[in-house]
Amino acid sequence: MIKDLFSQKQTLSFEVFPPKKDDEFTNAQNVLHQLSELQPDFISVTYGAGGSRSKRTVELASFIQNSLHIPAVAHMTCVGSSKEDILTVTDDMKQAGLSHVLALRGDRPTWMDDAQFENRAFAHASDLTRFLKEHTDLEVAGACYPEKHFEAESLDSDITYLKEKQEAGAAFFITQLFFENDSFYRFLEKKNHAGITLPVCAGIMPITSAKQLGTTVTLSGSSVPKELADIIAAYGENPEDMRKAGIDYAIRQILDLKQHGADGIHIYSMNKPKTTRTIVEAIR
Repeated sequence: MIKDLFSQKQTLSFEVFPPKKDDEFTNAQNVLHQLSELQPDFISVTYGAGGSRSKRTVELASFIQNSLHIPAVAHMTCVGSSKEDILTVTDDMKQAGLSHVLALRGDRPTWMDDAQFENRAFAHASDLTRFLKEHTDLEVAGACYPEKHFEAESLDSDITYLKEKQEAGAAFFITQLFFENDSFYRFLEKKNHAGITLPVCAGIMPITSAKQLGTTVTLSGSSVPKELADIIAAYGENPEDMRKAGIDYAIRQILDLKQHGADGIHIYSMNKPKTTRTIVEAIR
């Protein structure tokens, strides 16, 4: 089990996303073959909006675990799912030999009206975590937010919800991406003070283009420190220089996290093995 690794080492893991089309699956496998050469401790696979690509998530996670022999964590969102929907996916996971899932609420689907949203089967990711622990043998990871979830009133209230995930049976946490390590260290102090004892993997996304940063901030709510904003201003118009500067920023972020004893580093690879390899070779 992945949770056992944290007592043995500082883990290194990657996130990938499944292909949107079936005919792109071979390319996704090629990406994973290249990532597997970096010997990560596990690889997580994202979930389509509202579970729209759950079968591809399971298929790709199965390839990681059964063909590449690397532990796989399949993401699972619940905001638009019934309990029956969730059990259908977990049955698929069981048949694929998967044993780890990242339990997420997920973003509200565009088709969901206010009444459907208010009466959804799982109000929070902690409810999904509890349900999975009661009805399956899956090991459940949870998400956490160093700068708080964008819907939370405060970081303190968000920490309270995080403790509910621990009490519901989560085994470890992976953070939303962040660009300022001091925010992560403040978050760790608060979660420790609240009695949250589970390991936390720090989620890092290398920003290799100015456009990517805008999209990332919109989706994640992460703040942009002045140093990174200055990099965008200086190199944003030059793609190759921007790529190098963004990778260098991520490397320096990770080296600092490692030096401060982070439980694990989780790289949002964006299915870019070349970028990921550059970072991994630098931090090792």
